Amino acid sequence: MGQIRSVIELGDDRLRSQANPIQLIDDPQLQQLIDDLLRTTAAKNGVGIAAPQVAEGLQLFIVASHPNPRYPQAPVMEPTAMINPHLLSHSEDLVYGWEGCLSVPGQRGFVPRYREIEVTYLDRHGQEHHQYLQDFVARIFQHEYDHLQGIVFLDRIQDSQDILTETDYQRRFG
Repeated sequence: MGQIRSVIELGDDRLRSQANPIQLIDDPQLQQLIDDLLRTTAAKNGVGIAAPQVAEGLQLFIVASHPNPRYPQAPVMEPTAMINPHLLSHSEDLVYGWEGCLSVPGQRGFVPRYREIEVTYLDRHGQEHHQYLQDFVARIFQHEYDHLQGIVFLDRIQDSQDILTETDYQRRFG
């Protein structure tokens, strides 16, 4: 099923590196990494995780929206591995939402993201997918996609007052 991986945190240079495209999708080590990311996301109450967050510099992330203690209002979807993803287009409108990150523990930020996006990616079997995502799932995709570029959500915050501790966030909105 996969093992729970340690998540590296802000300050680790590997979080600021560009991830490399994946060449061999049927590589057993890649398939094991996908299983590990799925298990790690579930175990840590995440709604997504990118390979760079477990110190693997590969263009791979999981989008796994579901209600949990960190995101009780999240919609339910099947956890999906996205390999070599691309953001093809986006709506003009930006929407703000509170984000956290397993690599930035104890903090939340009010982050602008595109409300609707058009994406492509390969699944774990090498099948290409072309999708339109919106709202919370689009936010997850953009957050994880940023990780592949060496960007964390704090880089997107426009005002330092848009950062809260997790405790303060839960007190206000939880």
